[in-house]
Amino acid sequence: MHYDALVVGGSFAGLSAALQLARARKTVCIVDAGAPRNRFAAASHGFFGQDGTPPLKMIADASAKVLAYPNVTHIEGSVVAAHADGANGFVASLGHGEQRVSASRLVLAFGVQDGFPADIAGVSERWGTSVLHCPYCHGYEFSGRRLGILIESPHPPDHAMLIAEWGPATLFLNGNNTVDDEARAKLLARGVAIEPGRIAALEGPTPRDLSSVFLEDGRRVPLDAMFLVPRTRMGSPLAEQLGCAFDEGPFGPVIRTDAMKMTTVPGVFAAGDAAMMFHNATLASADGVMAGTSLHRASVFGA
Repeated sequence: MHYDALVVGGSFAGLSAALQLARARKTVCIVDAGAPRNRFAAASHGFFGQDGTPPLKMIADASAKVLAYPNVTHIEGSVVAAHADGANGFVASLGHGEQRVSASRLVLAFGVQDGFPADIAGVSERWGTSVLHCPYCHGYEFSGRRLGILIESPHPPDHAMLIAEWGPATLFLNGNNTVDDEARAKLLARGVAIEPGRIAALEGPTPRDLSSVFLEDGRRVPLDAMFLVPRTRMGSPLAEQLGCAFDEGPFGPVIRTDAMKMTTVPGVFAAGDAAMMFHNATLASADGVMAGTSLHRASVFGA
């Protein structure tokens, strides 16, 4: 079957785009691998009307509502390749390439993957519970507790000044001398402690809890949560395969789009974390709305 739109990714951005297209009476195919970026978090915070709801429940509920439209199809799996077909739009290969889907236009909403420091034990298993990224999403739950910030170069230390809004903060340099005198003075004025030692491991009573940071010199720094600024990478090679241009964002590469969420490849739109400089579930959903409505307009006016 040929669809009006193929949406690659069925999380906050992808489902939001698909919903707009479904309501515009377009035929939509959503392909999703079922591994959203925030699946490790117990609750999503700051989302209008959904504060405290588990993100997987939010996605499941939204998916059920989108799939209630008879013009929407959902395929569980991954799009491994896509190319322009020279006639009706694009052809995408799923799984190991044995299944193909064609569509007039694409929405790339596959998100990003987080990269963790490979030499620090105990980070990945605590991700989303006591090792966190967004203070607006999770900072309130750790109000007044001992907070750490690990910022890998080339990120500036400004994030540590922000985290101090939620509790007593320590910036871990992890052996990297990345703080100049001016930044150091600002951090100390905000009450942020600076720990220069290299981190060997994060410790806690269970794999998902955090009680202290163990340094290579044998010291332990008590801690309740660590805010990490990870380097991100694309969740799929599709944008590169299709020839989309990228910009360098504060956390990693970002698919370049115009104000209407079209990429540099005609007929290909992008939304969510893979196409935004800053990442948040609410922003991803709004980005998907824009991509979906823009794709519909393109189908009417041409683009």
